[in-house]
Amino acid sequence: MSDPTVADTRRLNSKPQDLTDAYGPPSNFLEMDVYDPQTVGVGRNRFTTYEVRMRTNLPIFKLKDSIVRRRYSDFEWLKNELERDSKIVVPPLPGKALKRQLPFRGDEGIFEDAFIEERRVGLEQFINRIAGHPLAQNERCLHMFLQDESIDRNYVPGKV
Repeated sequence: MSDPTVADTRRLNSKPQDLTDAYGPPSNFLEMDVYDPQTVGVGRNRFTTYEVRMRTNLPIFKLKDSIVRRRYSDFEWLKNELERDSKIVVPPLPGKALKRQLPFRGDEGIFEDAFIEERRVGLEQFINRIAGHPLAQNERCLHMFLQDESIDRNYVPGKV
């Protein structure tokens, strides 16, 4: 049985799990939340921003806790950067809701609470899928989006 060409299929010795292991902090975690939508501005300069909170112990991220405020166009920027520079399949964003932006509507359009909440949920799903992807975690644009107060749109794309 000492033939090196034969794979060793014996089980590894593992210790039984105790309460500290079961209920302690996970070995690696990445938590993403999109919350606290706020609509700012007036007229054509009105838009909604969202807080994006990240908590992690993954060594690739320089900050372990960060909160930044982003608007929908920032999420679009991230999606476009990842599609252009990375090899991953980027999930879709929630729709632009062009019909909701038409003038003379009888409602608040894209500023209605129900629409803002629906978009918030879609943005949270998007950022969780992206941030959880091992190849995307190496992209400089993702780190800037999650951890820098403002996005430098003239940055040099690349890996972290």
